[in-house]
Amino acid sequence: MYREKKTKLTARRKLTAGTRLLPQFIIVSVERGGTTSLYRYLTGHPCVAEAFRKEIDYFDFNWSRGLHWYRAHFPTRWQAAWNRVRRGHPLVTGEATPYYLYHPLVPGRIAQTLPDVKLIALFRNPVERAYSHYNMNCRQTKESLSFEEAIDREEKRLADEYARLERGEIEFGENHYKFGYQFRGIYVDRLELWHKHFPPERMLILRSEDLYEDPPAVLDQVIGFLGLPPWNLTDFKAYNQKSYQPICPGTRRRLVEYFAPHNERLYKYLGRDFGWS
Repeated sequence: MYREKKTKLTARRKLTAGTRLLPQFIIVSVERGGTTSLYRYLTGHPCVAEAFRKEIDYFDFNWSRGLHWYRAHFPTRWQAAWNRVRRGHPLVTGEATPYYLYHPLVPGRIAQTLPDVKLIALFRNPVERAYSHYNMNCRQTKESLSFEEAIDREEKRLADEYARLERGEIEFGENHYKFGYQFRGIYVDRLELWHKHFPPERMLILRSEDLYEDPPAVLDQVIGFLGLPPWNLTDFKAYNQKSYQPICPGTRRRLVEYFAPHNERLYKYLGRDFGWS
């Protein structure tokens, strides 16, 4: 199974899965939007415990492994009790899997399993996100086309995979996972689906650009949203930052025009302008 070697657990964790917590928060942010940085900042808080893997992918293509397998990724109730004794606050834990935002069955699965979970979403300018996603795929040798060819062929590549995922006919759509450069930037469609399962107040929506420009302020927002004690992080290292050639100006204009109506729908839906002109 895809990513199987990355999700192997120790025998001890499997044996103690029944004593372990389920997450109180999940970061469902866009890929290439600062998810890793935010997760690292947040799990540095003394009352936040990180998962065995940041990206567990349980609610998308590891769903068949079952809840016992998922629990094995989190700290024990004993650790939570000890944290309350030491710090006067219960231990909070969570994960961060960007693809959750895009898989059509994930919102319902999370609502069914974790009805009280809090959700955090980081949205990045979709033009910058798409080009960063493309360059990541090139570094990982997943992409052989030019960026312009890739967005020309995106619709054909994705074809009916989303519909098949939605119907539960396939557990994992490889092209949908890899090549949704434009699809992944239409955020309002994703939010409308998530809000069918969770009220808006349970999802904190942030701009990736704000995290890049003022990480302490964004971290404070997240800490307040999760009801955690105030805390000052001293190291705001940026994770997974990579350099690559600038996007072709003509391609940028093309994508700006493509995303403009979708961004306007997002601003209207949220009553908030993200400034991605």
